[in-house]
Parts: sequence; structure tokens; C-alpha cells
Amino acid sequence: MENLSLIESFSEFKDEKFIDRVTLMSILEEVFRNTLKRKYGDDDNFDIIINPDKGDLEIWRNRIVVEDGAVEDENQEISITEARKIEPDFEVGEDVSEEVKLVDLGRRTVLSLRQNLVSRVHEHDNGIIYKQFIDLIGEIYTAEVHHIRHNVVILLDDDGNELIMPKDRQIPSDFYRKGDSVRGVIESVELKGNKPSIIFSRTSPKFLEKLFEQDIPEVFDGLISVKKVVRIPGEKAKVAVDSYDDRIDPVGACVGMKGSRIHGIVRELGNENIDVINFTNNTQLLITRALSPAKISSLKINEEKKTVEAFMDPEQVSKAIGRGGHNIRLAGQLTGYEIDVYREGAEEDVELTEFSDEIEGWVLEEFKKAGLDTAKSVLEQDIEDLIKRTDLEEETILSVRNVLKAEFSE
Repeated sequence: MENLSLIESFSEFKDEKFIDRVTLMSILEEVFRNTLKRKYGDDDNFDIIINPDKGDLEIWRNRIVVEDGAVEDENQEISITEARKIEPDFEVGEDVSEEVKLVDLGRRTVLSLRQNLVSRVHEHDNGIIYKQFIDLIGEIYTAEVHHIRHNVVILLDDDGNELIMPKDRQIPSDFYRKGDSVRGVIESVELKGNKPSIIFSRTSPKFLEKLFEQDIPEVFDGLISVKKVVRIPGEKAKVAVDSYDDRIDPVGACVGMKGSRIHGIVRELGNENIDVINFTNNTQLLITRALSPAKISSLKINEEKKTVEAFMDPEQVSKAIGRGGHNIRLAGQLTGYEIDVYREGAEEDVELTEFSDEIEGWVLEEFKKAGLDTAKSVLEQDIEDLIKRTDLEEETILSVRNVLKAEFSE
């Protein structure tokens, strides 16, 4: 029973969720054989007998009986005198099997054996966890907030697995307390050493796609397909949907009566504004839809450069660009084209480049990055909105507006 009691003490640490008794015994044999090799130089002449039902393990050392004084390899051979201490009728040339007790290996060897066993079982458990979560990449997952740090939130699932949600995978308006239940997607899994690192995300476009699949029956059933999702987390998103059944209105089905179906998704994402549009293979129509709620008069598409010039009435420009430039940026990501907007019937407007003598070039470039390339396009925007859309200080923006206003007051 000595071996049995020691094995039971070794297995006390094991997590029964991940390792069964048979696997534990297999790991035990491997660890014991490695220990025997280190102690005796070889393990070929040892039999390790494992009984997984009882959790028992026996080690037998096999040696050949030789004449006294003729022992050349103490691990492989035993003198006749020593052999007859085990069994009095042994003769030279016979095989001797002698049981090795764990306690006979020495305290230091047993401690080392235990450390190796712990390491191997943890390695096995981590491998199981890694495989489990690799299969869950891109799927919605729920975990509980365990620890909150400055740049990361640590979560635990029901099985005690640790998930990491970095700052850039958190929706800016999210606020967490210990014990909160949080939904997101498994974004990636990688092994760092032998430990799996599981990245949890609420900002991934895949999270929004999976919420559509979970909350909208037609998407779940495959009647409506989500073709593409683009997001500025917590601010705005655009989702292109399609249906192979002409009787189904994909946008109407996703939004629901008075937004009833999409409301829960919007709330989950911190009131993220979600535009749902009908997908089409007609590039011109897709770009027009992607720029909604702005009404487009005409488009000039350069397929080679993947650029678009969108022309519209002056009052539609701010709608096309959107607050903080979000609408035009997402429209570009959704369609794969770089989109610039231009005003129709605004001959009295002046290109910003005409003011290069009075306004520094880098300032003009900031406005251009935000999709503002004429004097009136800048004057039509609120100062607060201009601050958000550019890297310019309020004082600089006020100074530019004064220069532009003077042009039209002359």
C-alpha cells in the first residue's frame, strides 16, 4: 500500500475537470520511467504495472543472477548471495524480479518526481484548455469580472479559466465591477510558455455579427446572411446584410418594428449607433447605401485606385461625413473604397488650398484628413465637432474660421 498512498498524495492536486484517472496513470508511468533513467541509468529492465481502477502502481526491477564478484552492471545484474536473500533457491543465470518501493528511491528523488508530475499534469491541462478555446475563436462567450487593472480586465469563466480583455478590446463607455457578467467573443488564443493566453473582445466586428446571429432568428436560421461588419466601438457601426429569398426584407427583419429587434444589440454595445444596409454587388449602389443617411447626387468611381468622388448638395455633406467623420470612414471600410465628398452647385465655395498664404499647410492637411476641403465645408461644422474630427486646438480652429469668414464677407 506504500506506492498506492504515495500516488494518491501525488494526485491530490489534479483538476478532475481536465484529467481522468487513466490519463493520470499514463503520465505517472512516463514520469516514473524518466526518474528511473536518472537514478539507474536505464529503465529497460523495469516493469511498471498500473491499475487505473484502484489507482495502484508497482515497479519491478529485473536482473540476472551472476557469481559473487562477477557483477559488472549493478542495474542489470545481481550476485548469487544477494539474489538468495530475496529467494533462497535462485541459481546463476536466472532472472530475479524485485519490487522497488517509492520510499526506497529516496526523499529527494520522490520530491523531484512529484514536481515533474505536477508539471506534466499542468501541461496536459493547459493543452486541453488551449484546444478547447481554439475551437471557440469568434464565438460569443460569457465570463465574470475577476480583477480590474488599468489597461486590462481579467475575467474567469465557470470552469475557472482566465480570460484577458485588454483596454483596446473594451467599449469606451463600458464600466466594470468585480463579479459583473460580461459578454464578448474569444478573439485569439496563444500559448505563452505552456500556459494559454485567451484574449476576450467586445470591440471585434465578429462580436456584433454574432449578436445578430444570436438575437435575430432569420440570421440564425441562415435566411439572412451578414456580409460585412465595420465598427467604431461604442460610437457607430455599419452592417451589410443580404437574403437569398426575395420575400424577406433583410434590413427590416434585422431592425424590427420601430427598432425592436436591434435595440437589445445597441444597448449591449453601449448605445452604439448601428446602420443596417442591403448588400449588393452593384458597387455604385453599395457606396450610395453605405453613405446613408446622406443623399448622393452622383459618384465618380476609380476602380484602379479604389477611390470614389461623391457629389451631393451642400446640406448633405455633413450627413455623409458624420459626427467625428465616423460615417464616411465606416462607409469606406465597408465598401473598400477611399471616399471623398464634393458639393454640387457650390461654385461660390473656395478650396482650402487657396488659403495657403494665410493658413499653415499642416493645419489645412488636418481639415483634409477629416474630409473638409473647402471653406464652406469647414464653416458648416460646429466648433466642437471640428475639435473631435481633427487634432487641432480650439484656438487654431477659431483663427481658421475667422480667415474663412473674411473671404465671404468681402
